Amino acid sequence: MINAADTAFLLISAGLVLLMTPALSVFYGGLVRRKNILGTIMQSLICITVVTFLWIYLGYSLAFGPDIKGIIGGLKYIALRGVGQNPSPDYASTVPHIVFMIYQCMFAIITPALITGAFAERMRFKSFLLFAVLWSILVYSPVCHWIWGGGWLARLGVLDFAGGLVVHLTCGVAALVTAIVVGPRRGFRREAFMPHNLPLTVIGTGLLWFGWFGFNGGSALAVNGIAAQAFVNTHIAGAMGLGSWLILEWIHQKKPTTLGACSGAIAGLATITPAAGFVNIHAAVFIGLLAGAICYLAVLFKNRAGYDDSLDVVGIHGVGGLLGTLCLGLLATKAVNPDGANGLLFGGLSFFISQLIGILAVGIYTFVITWIITKFVDFIMGLRVEPEEEVAGLDVSEHGETAYNI
Repeated sequence: MINAADTAFLLISAGLVLLMTPALSVFYGGLVRRKNILGTIMQSLICITVVTFLWIYLGYSLAFGPDIKGIIGGLKYIALRGVGQNPSPDYASTVPHIVFMIYQCMFAIITPALITGAFAERMRFKSFLLFAVLWSILVYSPVCHWIWGGGWLARLGVLDFAGGLVVHLTCGVAALVTAIVVGPRRGFRREAFMPHNLPLTVIGTGLLWFGWFGFNGGSALAVNGIAAQAFVNTHIAGAMGLGSWLILEWIHQKKPTTLGACSGAIAGLATITPAAGFVNIHAAVFIGLLAGAICYLAVLFKNRAGYDDSLDVVGIHGVGGLLGTLCLGLLATKAVNPDGANGLLFGGLSFFISQLIGILAVGIYTFVITWIITKFVDFIMGLRVEPEEEVAGLDVSEHGETAYNI
């Protein structure tokens, strides 16, 4: 039976999650050089169109259609056939099926957009379009089905409240692959790539934080105590991540930076995502503090590893998603969510092992398929812009415009 409050809540949450994609474009746009801000923004914005179209005609059915051997959804919902105003018998039974569909669409949109930070300032726009299409179909939809669509990891007991595996680990692993295959920016390790407009990044951080309440809180799919717990945990972890990153940076670099504050907040928000509706407030504090510290160290490690992940997608989203999934396996408690599980610290050894299996399965699958997709796109049309186009900047070379007239 449709519940008006649940329906309104999920519609508002869907709007908040959609806001996160243009917010991400502003966040990323402030971090690149001024000659690449519009090219960077466009790579996020175009995901709204491309992924929405794919989600309607194929993606939703592959993710949430009737299970086929635990691997993929069937084609029952292709072109949204049968997805209407009546509730789904399988998902979110108190809201129209079409509301659940569009809420999930917003997650599908932002995930490939997150990857773009890894190869910012050097990938062809048309190449990214093909990459986004193939990746959404071959990586996002299957992994989504495994965990949220009743697939084999769900049957194994793997939990992911709002996307630690489905969103953050997949985009983080994909970011690592694409950064390696595309190669570093011209001048990498010889030139300083300084953010051209940090106030834009601060605005993007605030909008992402705001949208994250829909991302995590809305994943309860109803107006209830779990939604409230997820909402509160989300804010706490974001705040603690901001603080712990700054403290570590202050100790290590001798100065706390605005960029560090923004990065720490996003790290905390990403890391709490899989656990938001399954842990208590004190666990959220711990997860946020741990996220800021571990993700800071992961970003530092990038410099030693030698790959050019331009905007730290691997260190923040990939490591955050992995860390949050591990913390969920440790700290989850049925006292918070009776439909969840007890983590290792509450006697749930088998659940912790399931989370480890989930991390390995999603990580390995995403790495292999993303590598194949990236190599395929490179073979048929080339991934990178020409050297002279990279020097001129993507705004002019790819889009024929400039962000600033002065």
